Amino acid sequence: MTTGAYRLLLPLALVAAGCRSAGEREDTERPPNLVVLFADDMGWADLGCQGAEGFATPRLDRMAAEGMRFTSFYVGGPVCTPSRAALLTGCYPKRVGLAHRVLFPYSDTGLHPDEATIAEVLRDAGYATACIGKWHLGHHAEFLPRRQGFDRWFGVPYSNDMDRHVYAKRDFTAPPLALYDDDEVIEESPDQALLTRRYTEEAVRFIAENASRPFFLYLPHTMPHKPLHASADFRGKSELGLYGDVIEELDWSVGAILDALEEHGIDDRTLVLFTSDNGPWRAESSGPLRGRKNTTWEGGMRVPCVVRWPGMVPAGAVCDEVVTALDLLPTAAALAGVAPPEVDGHDVRPLLLGEPNAASPTEAFFYYKDDKLEAVRSGRWKLRTGSSQLYDLEADLGETTDVATAHPDVVARLAALAETARADLGDATTGQPGANVRPVGRR
Repeated sequence: MTTGAYRLLLPLALVAAGCRSAGEREDTERPPNLVVLFADDMGWADLGCQGAEGFATPRLDRMAAEGMRFTSFYVGGPVCTPSRAALLTGCYPKRVGLAHRVLFPYSDTGLHPDEATIAEVLRDAGYATACIGKWHLGHHAEFLPRRQGFDRWFGVPYSNDMDRHVYAKRDFTAPPLALYDDDEVIEESPDQALLTRRYTEEAVRFIAENASRPFFLYLPHTMPHKPLHASADFRGKSELGLYGDVIEELDWSVGAILDALEEHGIDDRTLVLFTSDNGPWRAESSGPLRGRKNTTWEGGMRVPCVVRWPGMVPAGAVCDEVVTALDLLPTAAALAGVAPPEVDGHDVRPLLLGEPNAASPTEAFFYYKDDKLEAVRSGRWKLRTGSSQLYDLEADLGETTDVATAHPDVVARLAALAETARADLGDATTGQPGANVRPVGRR
């Protein structure tokens, strides 16, 4: 990890308590705010600072220059629902019953109300909480954000392509896509070209209303999931066409959020994290990574991640240690000064804050797709469990060369780690149920 000449000025215990320096204001014990900006289907290479071509991301690039890029950041699944379940619960989606595909408008399941979410953990610590954007963890009332720890919700219940969609195999036609304001449907089939802007306006309003207290803002965007839409201010502006227009509008949204934090004088007491829910549907957006959305190649689950917290996260830093979306809940709980529930993720404050010689606390990361364990990563090595192909991700980012025969000891070690995952979480390929999985929520 590159941290330049940065040195921690405060011990981590003081960071968790939200302290800064001598002579500061009376609210020194206030913990930091947390803002999570979550794109939909945006690829690892869709940032200018990671090689994007045909469109510009100046605010994200500036955010990276003022903060840290995590270049080995993984989400919990290669599609929407599993990934969101992992981020909000800190657990593998297989553990909470949401690893199989995504939820549809005909689904009767959702995130179990008994699962502890990051919103519930932080709300119990005194935070105001808001989800503004796409939910996709169950569209029935008992599964919606206001039942999962969020004081405020403005957004849609699932993906934008599910609006009035005909599911022929189910003989089911989806209802119009609903736009919610808290628990009330205020529009049907809203103009999708305005969603990014409307989400951003609501997020800025939430920041203004809660600037004097700690808050958690979760902004899961609808874009760039297909069908693509951009507002009139951005349509036709990028060299690439509509996809580039959409990304540039998302970049504008990031800038609007950062500007709001600065305007209210809370810029340096707010940790902002930008990432994506899974890899892209657009192959070029994976850049050097193999694969894309709905695969367990790197392009399906390794996503862009930029974190900014002025004065705390070292500026211009790049961290290639394994960090995952599952780590967000325990890390946020530590920063808020509260104990997290039992989760699969880890507190990654040493990495986040640039502690010298910090290393990933993740011994093994498990790549699940549709309840099937397809790969495991440990350190530089990644083993595909079905074929026993081994890749050295430090030397071969694109997963082009199988080196299993040269490293039988590594294959054996990662295969043993995979067996521990199967015993714990299960594996549909081998038929193992998993000893420690929990029930999905059902109506």
